[in-house]
Order: sequence, then structure tokens, then C-alpha cells
Amino acid sequence: MNDESTGRGAGAADDGAPGAAQPPVPGGPRAGMTGRQRLVAGLWPPRVTRAQLTVAVLLFVLGLGLAIQVRSTSDNSALRGARQEDLVRILDELDHRTERLEDERQRLTAQRAELENSSDQAEEARKQTRLKEQQLGILAGTVAARGPGITLTVADRSGAVEPDMLLDAIQELRAAGAEAIQINGVRVVADSYFSGLKGAVEIDGNRIGAPYIFKVIGKPHDLEPALNIPGGVVRTLEKEQATATVVRSERIVVDALRAAKRPDYARSSAR
Repeated sequence: MNDESTGRGAGAADDGAPGAAQPPVPGGPRAGMTGRQRLVAGLWPPRVTRAQLTVAVLLFVLGLGLAIQVRSTSDNSALRGARQEDLVRILDELDHRTERLEDERQRLTAQRAELENSSDQAEEARKQTRLKEQQLGILAGTVAARGPGITLTVADRSGAVEPDMLLDAIQELRAAGAEAIQINGVRVVADSYFSGLKGAVEIDGNRIGAPYIFKVIGKPHDLEPALNIPGGVVRTLEKEQATATVVRSERIVVDALRAAKRPDYARSSAR
């Protein structure tokens, strides 16, 4: 008697426990729903815990890092096949460009200090204006220039050199710090253009013929390596059966001049 009473009491207690499964309450929010609808209601909206969110962010950062690494590796793959001496030459050229930028920074810093500390700033400003005028004249080709540099001679006996090959040489020289250039007596400036055909090259409408003699003012130790990099100007000309000879010099004279051109529309904004 006591055992049966005790068993029923324990069963009653289990039925009322908080963790016990309760049958659906008639009229509740899920009453009348099919099994699939209950499954969807249980899965959406998703319940993301803080740990899951942290793992997702870490996986995203890891994937982004791997993508950047793969892209960087693919960008540098072009240099893997280069020879050791070619890689050394490229590194030397990069070092020289860095040195030029640092020298330019120091020069501008010293110039600013002169303007700030000069007892007669007006006179110093006029001096800087005259100097800047000469520099701009050299860049525009209206003033002759002299200084260290190189002479590049391109011999083209087969007439295979095209205008774009000479233009590539100009671009490489400018990237290496060339400040004044002339080819066969024609001054080359920022707005110069190359046209014509093989063996009949024209610069700004002036026809020139082989051998093409470049007179270039700049730092010789930077200009010559820029022409000899793997796949550069010298290698391209050699593939066309042309020869390129580079001679360094401490005195190069660029005396071909261009007439000063007055702009049609642009006017100075200074008042």
C-alpha cells in the first residue's frame, strides 16, 4: 500500500519537472503547424552565439590574408626566372631611385629652411624664382643644358627599329631620372610624340634616321642600368638585329632647342 502510493507520488513529481517534455498546448503559437513548418520555425531566424561569430570573423581574416599572400606571390613570379646578376642589377636600380628621392627631399628641406631663415626673404625669393625659371626652361626645352649623363647610340642597319622602340627608351630614361634628352638634334620634352614607320622615324614631325644618337643628362650610374634590365630596351633592340651602345660621360651638352609655345587657353591663376 505504501509502495504503490510512493510510486505514484514519484511519477507525479517527474511529470511536473521543469525539463519534462510538454505536449503542445491547444491554441498555442505552433498549434496546427506541420512538421516542416515547425522545423523552419526552429531554424529561422538563426541564433548565432558569440563564439560562432568570433570563429566566423577569424576565418574571414585568415582567408583575406591568404588571398593577399597569393596575389603578392603571383606578382613576384615574373622575377623568379631571372638570373642572379639581373636581380642584383634591378635591386641596385631601386636603391639608386631611393637615393635620388632622398636627395630631392633633403634639397627641398634645405630650400625651405633658407626661405624661413633668410634675413632678406624677398631677395631669396627672387633668387629662387630665377632658378626655377631656368629649371623649367630646361624641362620645356627652351634652354640649353649641360651636365653628366650618357650617350646612347642605336645602330639599325636592317631598318627594323620602330618608333615605339625609341619611345620605350625615352620612358625608361625618364624613369631613371633623365632631365634633358635630345635625339639626332631634336629636343625631346614632355609633349613630344613619335610617329613614322620602321627606318623612317619622326619626332614631333621631324624625320630622323639611323644611327639614333641619344644625348641624355642625368646620373650615369642610374641611366645605364635602366637600359640593361632584363627585357629592357637593349634586349628588345638586340632581338630586332639592332645594336645599342651606352657611353657614360661627365659632360653631356643638350643644345637642341624648342620654341616657347604660348598656351591657347590656360592662363596663370596667380594675381
